[in-house]
Amino acid sequence: MRRIIDISCALKSGIKSDPPGSEPKIQYMDHHMTAPKMADYMGVPVAALPEGEYAAVERIDLSTHNGTHMDAPYHYFSRQDEALIPGGRPSLRIDEVPLEWCFNPGVKLDFRHKPDGHVVQPHEVEEELTRIGHQLKPLDIVVVNTRAGSRYGEDDYIDAGCGMGKPATLWLLERGVRLVGTDGWSWDAPFSATKRRIEQGGDPSIIWEGHRAGREIGYSHIEKLSNLDAIPSTGFMVAAFPVKIHRASAGWVRAVAIIEE
Repeated sequence: MRRIIDISCALKSGIKSDPPGSEPKIQYMDHHMTAPKMADYMGVPVAALPEGEYAAVERIDLSTHNGTHMDAPYHYFSRQDEALIPGGRPSLRIDEVPLEWCFNPGVKLDFRHKPDGHVVQPHEVEEELTRIGHQLKPLDIVVVNTRAGSRYGEDDYIDAGCGMGKPATLWLLERGVRLVGTDGWSWDAPFSATKRRIEQGGDPSIIWEGHRAGREIGYSHIEKLSNLDAIPSTGFMVAAFPVKIHRASAGWVRAVAIIEE
């Protein structure tokens, strides 16, 4: 028996999922709203259409980083793989991300107990993998369950949950992981927490440090995952293929966890 668990969030007009002014906007046009234009084109009265109806259609104003989406290495920096190739190489865009990264065994790290703004370090990843009894394999898809998942759509969502630091991200990449994900707004700790650290004398290198790991080893991550508390730590596959947007920095995904029972 196969069970498929949706780990994506729905795009919803005006939902508090992004900084103010960046939320998705959806215009809904129902069957009656679109009927006059079709009737006019066909040269018939609206009444000639079944019950005066034509088609339901939506127009959407959104960023490639709204909703559950996959970031391409190009989003983080113009170059990638500087730790692997002298001088690195141009970063992959979303239409160039290898599809082999996008359908693999999944591993869930449960960091819901970590405080908001906490930056996860390599030893914490190792401790969690030991707790769940898993040894990483190349191309495992690692998803991180944070407190942010319980705050999606609320005022504090973009400030909730922990984030993955650069050393922890590189630790995963050095073991062959190429796709990761989080239920937070960002793979990194919330920007508000980073800003506080900068104000307290923190080095500017901590800004977007998890993302910037892709400059050294190219990888993709999924942000705004959902329902991660419904999946086990291991024993599932993740399917998460990005929409193919020409030369874009990200693409929306309908991510699912697949469990064979």
